[in-house]
Amino acid sequence: MSSLKKLIKISGLAASAVSLSGAPALADELNSGDTAWMLTSTALVLMMTIPGLALFYGGMVRRKNVLATAAQSFAVACLMTVLWMVVGYSFAFGDGGSLNAYFGGFGSAFLIGMETGSLSGTIPESVFMTFQMTFAIITPALITGAFADRMKFSAMLWFLGLWMVVVYAPVCHWVWGGGFLADEGVLDFAGGTVVHINAGIAGLVCAVVLGKRLGFGSENMAPHNLVLSVIGASLLWVGWFGFNAGSAVAANGAAGMAMAVTQIATAAAALSWMFIEWIIRKKPSVLGVISGAVSGLVAITPASGFVGPTGALFIGLIAGIACFWGATTLKRMAGYDDSLDAFGVHGVGGIVGAILTGVFAVEAVGGTPGLIEGNAGQVWIQIEGILATIVYSGAASFVLLKIIDAVIGLRVSKEVEIEGLDLNLHGETVH
Repeated sequence: MSSLKKLIKISGLAASAVSLSGAPALADELNSGDTAWMLTSTALVLMMTIPGLALFYGGMVRRKNVLATAAQSFAVACLMTVLWMVVGYSFAFGDGGSLNAYFGGFGSAFLIGMETGSLSGTIPESVFMTFQMTFAIITPALITGAFADRMKFSAMLWFLGLWMVVVYAPVCHWVWGGGFLADEGVLDFAGGTVVHINAGIAGLVCAVVLGKRLGFGSENMAPHNLVLSVIGASLLWVGWFGFNAGSAVAANGAAGMAMAVTQIATAAAALSWMFIEWIIRKKPSVLGVISGAVSGLVAITPASGFVGPTGALFIGLIAGIACFWGATTLKRMAGYDDSLDAFGVHGVGGIVGAILTGVFAVEAVGGTPGLIEGNAGQVWIQIEGILATIVYSGAASFVLLKIIDAVIGLRVSKEVEIEGLDLNLHGETVH
């Protein structure tokens, strides 16, 4: 989600700069329409994790691990809420003083100073904070797809809790909180770098550090209930309108365009994945079409406030093919076990979407032209943002995993993995 300050800089459609009627608006005046939309968007984004991601991931694992997988999304929602309130929001959106290019500081820890009358642009700061909290919830939850079936529940809580504070919040500050990537002009409307590349790279590191699942490549690890995954993917699709259109932080034309391009790119990516799989494997799978839709949602996320409908169509078509390759060919060639394709979809899709934002950005939509409009330099700026996120997320994730492994261990025992996480970690099972 691009911050209100950044939106004012890049878009003449921002509600804090221009009212819906076209008359100048006061930057610090509460707007009930904007507030109502952001309350709705916040609920939509929370729905993406619980129940959306919980069902999407839960349906894709084997029956013996469905409860453990769904529990990860639910527990992450609870843990990140508390951590965001305590330090996360401050690290991401606070004023870090001399370190502000990289870190937001402790000035807003425990939400000190936030009152009912506190505003963030035209909405209550409490609403802005909670909206951003839902992003801090879903980003680490996405990572769980990479290590499904084999990480300890305790290790998962430690890793993702520390990861949100040490990795997510600082990267969020770099892009949306006035940090160095924002100053360099990186375009990321709703989370290509902050959410998807960040989580995708962390997921890849997790898959490599933990190693492959027992029986990977020899046992049948097909999804146990794709109906759950279809429901989850559908909830993700609907919730994503809060994710992208809500990132306008206003009920205005920017939100409307973000909603339109999100729908177009998602549908295009679902079709491109479906047809390429149909050609190669002779059948269009249900898992393929829903994975394609998610890849389109991922790829349009950074671009949603900067491109028009035509750009969205091409982004979706390209993303579906690229993510199909990432979830099949790349994974097979590299030999890692990314259980539910967290990197293949979110990492690859985020990188593709971030780069294509620099290609298809339209000045009349988001205030910045892209390659097609003659601004080739924007593509390199996007790549700089991608590289910074990959290097920091990858290195920090590796260090955190190694520390946790040394202290409490990361992986469940062989016996637990064979019998299933549901019964052994939670004492429950699905029949």
